[in-house]
Amino acid sequence: MKNFHFFDDFDFLSDGEIDLKISGKYLGDEEMLPFYYYDIFLGDRFVGRISMRIGNNFHSYYNGNIGYEIEESFRGRNYALKACKLVLPIAKAHGMNELFLTCDENNIPSYKTIEKLGGELLEIVLPHKNYFAYRENMKKQRIYKLYI
Repeated sequence: MKNFHFFDDFDFLSDGEIDLKISGKYLGDEEMLPFYYYDIFLGDRFVGRISMRIGNNFHSYYNGNIGYEIEESFRGRNYALKACKLVLPIAKAHGMNELFLTCDENNIPSYKTIEKLGGELLEIVLPHKNYFAYRENMKKQRIYKLYI
């Protein structure tokens, strides 16, 4: 994305329990939006990763603006929810008032996280074949909108 500017104020985020440490900033391309990429820590223990994608395009409807993954041994403790809350101010700083959040149709922990965050289910749909991450036998995706 031409002329995109990352804010350095968001290189370290914390809620007092978990810390997000920037591990990369990517400008994106015609398909991928610019995004901030973080490692999630609980003290000195690595918990997972989260990305905050800025803007919207055809692909972001299926890919979502936030992506996260939590290490198996740390799941079930709301670390994804806490990390999502920490990255929301980034979207606001970039002028975003709404985000798309997505997950596989049957990914119960992920869609419960999205719903706890306040996401409103728009539809459950198989991504369009022109979506950059489309693959054969892809599962339907739950598409949510979150107003921030």
